[in-house]
Amino acid sequence: MPAPDPISPSTRPVPAIEASHLTKFYGRTLAIDDLSFAVAEGETVGLLGTNGSGKTTTMRVLTGYMPPTSGTARVAGHDLATDALEARRHVGYLPESVPLYTELTVRESLRFFGRMRGMSPKRLTERIDYVLDAFGIGGYRDTISGKLSKGYRQRLGLALAVLHEPEVLVLDEPTVSIDPVQAIESRELIRGLAGAHTVLISTHQLAEATSLCDRVVILHRGVVAAEGAPEEIAAHVRERQQLRVEVSGDAGLAVSTIEGAPGVLSVSEAAPAFDGGVALEVTVVRGAGAREELARRIVEAGLGLRTLANAGVDLEDVFLGLSEQAGPDADDA
Repeated sequence: MPAPDPISPSTRPVPAIEASHLTKFYGRTLAIDDLSFAVAEGETVGLLGTNGSGKTTTMRVLTGYMPPTSGTARVAGHDLATDALEARRHVGYLPESVPLYTELTVRESLRFFGRMRGMSPKRLTERIDYVLDAFGIGGYRDTISGKLSKGYRQRLGLALAVLHEPEVLVLDEPTVSIDPVQAIESRELIRGLAGAHTVLISTHQLAEATSLCDRVVILHRGVVAAEGAPEEIAAHVRERQQLRVEVSGDAGLAVSTIEGAPGVLSVSEAAPAFDGGVALEVTVVRGAGAREELARRIVEAGLGLRTLANAGVDLEDVFLGLSEQAGPDADDA
């Protein structure tokens, strides 16, 4: 069988979202640094990072809210610098704080923003009925927006983002300010958007990205620290284990004792501490017998072991591990 013809540059699929060498300064502060990644049509990609990693700045640049200092951003093939109006037609944006006119009802809010989008009256009426039902807010159509709970404000925000049927949805921390039950409901709504839209979702929760996304891009200090399928990132996380260790006695002795144990990667103070002792977060190599060795060393040092327990996985530890693997020039990636 003959080999297939190579795809020429002109016939390759255009990414739904494309960031190319984006850099953004706020005064002298560098927020994102030579950032490049792409999101394919129909893909759901998570943009992960701790506070200050550059997630929100990236979102704002990709939605045309602010220009980059340098580099290019394209949505549905349209350059946000030279063809901003057309690019924005293809984007639905849910910022971290949902912008609502709190004196309008839910239905009035949808109608107002639909008109701002230039939707025809007939199509707007059809879409309002659809999103009220799809996002479970039909029973609140005549409720003043300012009286909605945080969870239902979030639902209204999602409805506003998809009202004009955009190809691309950009969701900035969509579950950060709502309670756990509402967060679960919001994730189900977001899953329902997959496939029909290209979705870029920012979060600081690795578990949330794993449950929602086809692929994740991890930002750290404004650069891409890692990129890949969630299971690839999870495999890295599984190599490490974070422990909470509480000991009574001298804090300096406790730190030096733990730092010297085999398999220990990092030690830092944690809160809350307690009278006469110290609480520590300790990252160890998983499966290296580090827990048993830590307990033995603490007791032999004459310290009182109060707690030695799993403390979950922190994204900062993932970033530190990725940086260690990449070497000293990781920030230049």
